[in-house]
Amino acid sequence: MDLYSPATFGSLHLANRVVMAPLTRTRAGADGVPTDAMVEYYRQRAGQGLIVSEGVWPVAEGMSYPGQPGIETPEQIEGWRLVADAVHAAGGVIVMQLMHGGRVSHTAITGTERIVAPSALPAPGQTRTPEGKVDMPVPHALETDEIPAVIAQFAQAARNAVAAGFDGVEVHGANGYLVHEFLSPASNVREDTYGGSPEARARFAVEVTEAVAAAVGADRTGIRLSPQHNIQGVLEPDDADARATYAALAAGLAPLGLAFVDILHAHPQGDLVQRIRRSVGAPVILNSGFSSPTTREEAEALVAEGWADAVGVGRPVIANPDLVHRWQQRADLNEPRPELFYGRTAEGYTDYPALAAVS
Repeated sequence: MDLYSPATFGSLHLANRVVMAPLTRTRAGADGVPTDAMVEYYRQRAGQGLIVSEGVWPVAEGMSYPGQPGIETPEQIEGWRLVADAVHAAGGVIVMQLMHGGRVSHTAITGTERIVAPSALPAPGQTRTPEGKVDMPVPHALETDEIPAVIAQFAQAARNAVAAGFDGVEVHGANGYLVHEFLSPASNVREDTYGGSPEARARFAVEVTEAVAAAVGADRTGIRLSPQHNIQGVLEPDDADARATYAALAAGLAPLGLAFVDILHAHPQGDLVQRIRRSVGAPVILNSGFSSPTTREEAEALVAEGWADAVGVGRPVIANPDLVHRWQQRADLNEPRPELFYGRTAEGYTDYPALAAVS
């Protein structure tokens, strides 16, 4: 395989195997509706084989950050339709990441009466609300009979994404948010059928993905994982427990016939990641660049050497909307401006020049 060769993941037809990773940018309106700047931002990046959108909340209770977009209301659906149409007009393929923030939020952000999690354990540290920084609150521990409603919220969000014209969806099961919180023994201390063992902790992720696949088709559905990411208090320090948890998760996902599984890990060639890849029954996108950006050489090698079916890339795509073209031409790259990753303006968002504009 070659990084620049086409690929088919379920019903998704990729022109190349470079995937724009999901990236929080906080440019939505106060009502969670995508803005004109977001339409332009995604359109500019349609040359990547697949775009995975930023994390989009399925319901207000799952919103993590001010400026984060949703996919719950008719206005949000119509706003995302403009994004999908622009990407398609530019020849791209785009899926929406469905992100329920779980305990990584605050009622001052969500405007709801509560935030939820597998257990009544707060995330560490503070979060920024419209009123300023506050300590992370103690979340409501979901009762067993409340969980089907949360799963149904993911399924409805998937339907809404497809109604908006998206080619598919990705369940956010990584980075310390709700689905990942269920996977970790540090954030999930339940004693019912959703906790207490690796198999039970994997159950919520499997059931969410099953419901989404049933709603829009497994060939349009993926999931993102970040095993042993150890972020936001969602700790998985025990190697044996992590192997057992993700083995149970992969076994539960394999019969679904998903379009893809998207894995973020600092060591993508390592045993844990490759065990998941061999057993999950779907093409695998690997993304190594959380603490450090993925390089062209690394991305090309991951595909050429058979470690991955595609490679997710974050910061280089922020700064280089035409990254695939630049990599193919061995051209210089724009440098990202991290101080502008989050904000409300077009600066540092849609003003990075394409290669033709700087040559």
